[in-house]
Amino acid sequence: MDEAELKPEDLKEPTHKVRQEKQPIPLSSETRKAKSPKNQELSEKTSSAVKIQAWWRGTLVRRALLHAALRAWVIQCWWRLMLPKIMEKRRQSILDTFQQEQWAAVRLQSWVRMWRIRSRYLRVLKAVRIIQAHWRCHACTSRGLIKGRYRITASQMHLELEIFLGSGPCIVSECIPLPIKQ
Repeated sequence: MDEAELKPEDLKEPTHKVRQEKQPIPLSSETRKAKSPKNQELSEKTSSAVKIQAWWRGTLVRRALLHAALRAWVIQCWWRLMLPKIMEKRRQSILDTFQQEQWAAVRLQSWVRMWRIRSRYLRVLKAVRIIQAHWRCHACTSRGLIKGRYRITASQMHLELEIFLGSGPCIVSECIPLPIKQ
């Protein structure tokens, strides 16, 4: 059967698909014996060409695989160099965040301690002032109290003092002349 005699229905694959390489049709043993030396030499050349083409295609595939493997190896080496740097940046960022949070907590604790100590100090100070005021008032009543007034005129100072002791008041009144330079 020639190719011209083949009908599209007889073919296994549709004709619109990608063109495939033609496979040699196996010859029967009678046909092989009947070949002339010229045909035999042509057949050997064809098989040699097929072998060379297969070797070349294999070489191209191996070369492509080698290039792909080398590129993958370069990318892996680069990533092994970059990964520690990325991890160090991430670690430093986490450490900085932790340190900021730690300082914020310490600052807040310090403010609270300061506020508590200050409020305690103010309560103690108020108590001290109350005690001092009562003590001073007690001391004044037991020792005595001095009240005084003064008045200044052009040439004199009038001074009146009232001293209250336990027994009774003592009033001192005096006029002191002021030295005026002329």
